[in-house]
Amino acid sequence: MDHSYQFTILYEDNDLFLLNKPTGLLSVPDGYDHTLPHIKSVLEPEYGKIWMVHRLDKDTSGVILIARNPQTHQQLNESFRLRKIDKTYHALVSPVPTWRELDIQLPLQTNADRRHRTRVNMTNGKEAHSYCQVEKWFQLGVLMKIQIHTGIGHQIRAHLRTYNLAILGDDLYSPGLPQPPIAVPRIMLHAREIAFSHPASGKWISCTAPYPDDFRAAYHQLKSTTEQDVMI
Repeated sequence: MDHSYQFTILYEDNDLFLLNKPTGLLSVPDGYDHTLPHIKSVLEPEYGKIWMVHRLDKDTSGVILIARNPQTHQQLNESFRLRKIDKTYHALVSPVPTWRELDIQLPLQTNADRRHRTRVNMTNGKEAHSYCQVEKWFQLGVLMKIQIHTGIGHQIRAHLRTYNLAILGDDLYSPGLPQPPIAVPRIMLHAREIAFSHPASGKWISCTAPYPDDFRAAYHQLKSTTEQDVMI
């Protein structure tokens, strides 16, 4: 295993395992540079052949589900297609929203502009559903929980931007919004929890990924930062 990446296996059996993916690691090979490390290239030397069930963006941390055989891979893909797998993300978001909960059901089109951003498109977009809840309120931002019921690329980021909100560290979707209250090293989005029925046993599995150090540090900085601090 490439020990430059710090992995934690959150759950493991003969059919699958759940990994707390570190930030900076690709889920799948890069389309332009195949030499860049990705989950399969890092894990397969130690774990043998694995099958990716879903993916997280390179700079997104958190729990990711991996199959250990083709049968489990196929069954989990079907569970994703039928929306039987619950996925919950946590994000540090600014500015402060005017609502506590918001059920966003707006169709999205991927690669909708020159910067390959995802945008709401009522005519050509695909069904997209995100349920957002504010977990912690601070003066200049919030900790938000987002449950996604569909799997469109950049879904959370595009849905939040429609309401003039952005995840801290998200330079792609924040242009035109107020200056972020704190500086962070990457997008503050973390795949917090995944829950599903095990394809072999039928047992309900729910797994939570601890926050990485950079997310925890940004959380505490956002919690303590005030408007006066920003003005200074």
